[in-house]
Amino acid sequence: MKVLVVGATGKTGRHVTEQLSTDGTGKTVRALVRDRAKADFADTVEVVVGDVLKPETLQAAMTGCDAIICATGAAPSFDFTGPYQVDFVGTKNLVDVAKAEGIQRFVIVSSLCVSKFFHPLNLFWLVLFWKQQAEQYIVKSGLTYTIVRPGGLRSEDAGEAIVMSAADTLFDGGIARQKVAQVCIAALGEPTAENKIVEIVTRPEASEQSFENLFAGVAG
Repeated sequence: MKVLVVGATGKTGRHVTEQLSTDGTGKTVRALVRDRAKADFADTVEVVVGDVLKPETLQAAMTGCDAIICATGAAPSFDFTGPYQVDFVGTKNLVDVAKAEGIQRFVIVSSLCVSKFFHPLNLFWLVLFWKQQAEQYIVKSGLTYTIVRPGGLRSEDAGEAIVMSAADTLFDGGIARQKVAQVCIAALGEPTAENKIVEIVTRPEASEQSFENLFAGVAG
């Protein structure tokens, strides 16, 4: 399986790229980046330069790929169009080209609480609202998808077990970026992850479960 990681130099995308390139399952990894200078990955990672806001760069990036993991996100800025452009238009462009290229699996990192319009995060240029619009576009696209909604993203992994639930059922909690990457990668090969929106956090009291069981526990 050849996997295109979009947003590969971001904080979560970097974990996805590095885990994919070292997981020993034989997956081929291609990283889509805007700035090649930031793509300091292992030699086994193929780097291509492109931009989700420039659809003409995406076709070549997807050629020969079987799956996509998208970990893009609008960076904090004073540009009120950022979330609309990156989280919605950029994702829409990816979906459209992925359909044309026959991509088999589409996995994307979204966010907890996207359905709460009056959430404080929407004060930052409606970031959750535009993530939700992107989700809806994916669901209607016909692609085989997994939408991963993590809680608050942490840099350090405290070793807590993952809790996975259906859409709009978890509204607080956090999770390490490393574990978000693990969930996204596991979704590529789990039939029980297909065409589902899953919400994920970690809890100290939770019990470890296989990814197969975690995904199977969420209704499609």
